[in-house]
Amino acid sequence: MVAVTTPSSRPLGCTFLGAPPSSIFTVSDFVGDENLMIEAAEDFSRKEILTRLEEIDRQEPGLMPRLIREAGALGLCGVDAPEAYGGLGLSKNLAARILEMMSLNGSFSVTYGITSGISQVGLTLFGTEAQKQRFLPSLTSGESIGAYALSEPNSGSDALSATTRADLRDGKWILNGTKMWISNAQWADLFLVMAKIDGQQFSAFLVQKDALGVSISREEHKMGLKGSSTARLILENAEIPAENLLHEPGKGHQVAFNALNIGRFKLASMSVGPTRHAIEIAAAYAADRKQFGQSIASFGLIQQKFRKMRAWYHAAESMIYRTGALIDEAFEQDGGTVDGNRKAAEEYAVECSICKVFATEAQSWITDEALQVFGGYGFTEEFPIARHYRDARVSRIYEGTNEINRLFISDRFRRRVQAGLATLGTGDSFVAECAVEGLKIDRTDQETLGAQSDLLILAYAEQSVRLRDVREHDATLIPFFNARAAEALQSLTGAPVALPGV
Repeated sequence: MVAVTTPSSRPLGCTFLGAPPSSIFTVSDFVGDENLMIEAAEDFSRKEILTRLEEIDRQEPGLMPRLIREAGALGLCGVDAPEAYGGLGLSKNLAARILEMMSLNGSFSVTYGITSGISQVGLTLFGTEAQKQRFLPSLTSGESIGAYALSEPNSGSDALSATTRADLRDGKWILNGTKMWISNAQWADLFLVMAKIDGQQFSAFLVQKDALGVSISREEHKMGLKGSSTARLILENAEIPAENLLHEPGKGHQVAFNALNIGRFKLASMSVGPTRHAIEIAAAYAADRKQFGQSIASFGLIQQKFRKMRAWYHAAESMIYRTGALIDEAFEQDGGTVDGNRKAAEEYAVECSICKVFATEAQSWITDEALQVFGGYGFTEEFPIARHYRDARVSRIYEGTNEINRLFISDRFRRRVQAGLATLGTGDSFVAECAVEGLKIDRTDQETLGAQSDLLILAYAEQSVRLRDVREHDATLIPFFNARAAEALQSLTGAPVALPGV
């Protein structure tokens, strides 16, 4: 995240987020085959997923693996994976857009998103040629399903405190431990597992489901995402070939955290997908539902809800595809080697976390308002909005809780400022000015870091919307952004902050 000072006439707010690349909103310029792929993804979701919601929720045997294979046959499981290993070698921005369209249902979204995303990215960025040749083609084709195993019963946000152990014996790695909350556990063929060599060196391993000593516990009884598989991965003297160590001993954190960086960016797209569908079904219901002799869509407070929902969605979408273009440019510039891939994946880690926090919180708020449009019917399982409401809650928890991401955003950004890799500059809006002032406060307690992160999130959101559509920003979002920025700055300084007129 290298920031530059830009002319004051450029609508960037604070300069700390850098000048946008020329390709910043390529999502609106998709043409030819790319556009057809997006349409194919949406068509697949509507015809193959939304028509099978009850079967998916029941986890009908064989259904989810078959749906993943069908998606793979359409080329949708390896959009941004290298062509040499069966992928399409396309941009992460396009992959995110396709993921959004494949995420109209949360349960399928998680299954598809994990196997086409976080389970592949560590292998793609850090794997040897032999490892990639062996494991990637079956993942990109959808013939195999992947999973990512980091969390443990006593190791969640504090990932480096993991106790799963790996010991080299007779030319094999012997793994012992339990991994918790593993998405795709029931169906996965390959797990990316984090363990400590000799109990000391945090490292990454490629673990096949059929390896001796590998087992899966019962399904977790979840509040939402009922059609996805979530269970514990049990490793009891699991025997793993020596060549299945991924990257270098003791550098598993580079694999884990850079997979999470890209994963958080993609999770933002996974969050706006079901949000898009929640708005759609609420709008259809509002148009059809009549009270007092007229459609409720004609009522002012219902119209206001949709204006706000649209504005929040617009902001989240703008941030995501702006960030995707930045990530693609980083990989174009630095990718291709293990060190270059690591550098590219790290460069916009702050923006990835910002997108994750904003998009998942927008998802929760929008879905709640969409349910409100349904009135009492929304509180019943007979209408599809209830499923979206249940599914949305976990988005703020996985891929790093939003609290952990908030601590990361401000801490990582301040470190980059101190290293000369980012700059504050001066703000050209109320939100930007609040961010500049708030980031000057040098305290490290969690409340300070959280408030500073809120200012960074708001500034990035405001920038992204203004770059894309000034009118959209001015019409609905500026009062909310200003109020949240004033609240965050006041919590940092203890002094009253006056809101500007709109």
